[in-house]
Amino acid sequence: MQLFYTPYIDAASQTYCLNEEESKHCVRVLRLQAGDEVQLIDGKGNFFNATITDAHPKKTFLKITSVQKEFNKRNHYLHIAIAPTKNIERLEWFLEKATEIGIDEISLIICQRSERKEAKVERLNKVITSAIKQSIKAYHPALNEVIAFNKLIAAPFDGQKFIAHCEPGDKFSLKEQLKPLGKYLIMIGPEGDFAPKEIIDALNFDFKAITLGESRLRTETAALEACFEVNFLNRL
Repeated sequence: MQLFYTPYIDAASQTYCLNEEESKHCVRVLRLQAGDEVQLIDGKGNFFNATITDAHPKKTFLKITSVQKEFNKRNHYLHIAIAPTKNIERLEWFLEKATEIGIDEISLIICQRSERKEAKVERLNKVITSAIKQSIKAYHPALNEVIAFNKLIAAPFDGQKFIAHCEPGDKFSLKEQLKPLGKYLIMIGPEGDFAPKEIIDALNFDFKAITLGESRLRTETAALEACFEVNFLNRL
């Protein structure tokens, strides 16, 4: 299967022209020719089958032969808010693996103990795009701009809200709290964990405190563990 990400394609299109970057990859790298079959995803749930009609490294033209809407649509919605890691490669690793497992939205939150205060969303989005192509997903997770912790917890969210932390206090597992087929927002803090006041503030905005096990996990590992648990608990 030769899969291309084409976010600007119309679901009703009968033909399509790959952009120069994808055309070059198609012709120069993959050595595809007229008559070869390819697949396209638009990041909005549509999966296309197409045939190359004119293979050119700058403009490769395709004929759309079929389209499947809501391709492998998942039965829940997962939004993970994570503090960017000091080593950006660890955040990239999380984005890649979470996309492969299944995630819908990611927010980058700046907390009191955050070691990194900024992140290049454009670069991180490329990691996500590569991951959806590798794992054959028709939905492209949304990656939001960096947001302050206090703004994130105050923002409206129509679903269950959780904060994972290591501080003492009453906490539950996702297995105990998660309602299947729902919408979930899970916050994962920086390496030094959320500050006590941040936890209190989140609880005051109806977040529920959760534990991800007895081990002390790195930020990206904790976020991926939460991602896995949510997907596993929704395998009905």
